[in-house]
Amino acid sequence: MKYLLLLSILLPFSSVAAESDYVLVIRDHKFEPTEIKVPAGKKIKLQIHNKDSTPEEFHSDDLKREKIILGNKSAFVFIGPLTPGRYKFMGEFHESTAQGVVVVE
Repeated sequence: MKYLLLLSILLPFSSVAAESDYVLVIRDHKFEPTEIKVPAGKKIKLQIHNKDSTPEEFHSDDLKREKIILGNKSAFVFIGPLTPGRYKFMGEFHESTAQGVVVVE
């Protein structure tokens, strides 16, 4: 009975948390998708999956975030809450191909 009560209390929070997760994939030294739309005023968790065998650095001066993601590994970066606008990011190790933007609406 205690477990059902605990589950009923925690379940709503787990569904809310999942809505703030956004996924980026690094493949062939490019971000997929290249544009992510997120709501203004909310803290966001970016899950970054590097499908390449080499490391890449998620870098954004606009978001004030840097994170190295090793080859064939995953990491996460928290951003926000943000005001509406466009926030550029890039893969610092492959700047010419790994480009993207977070669009806050």
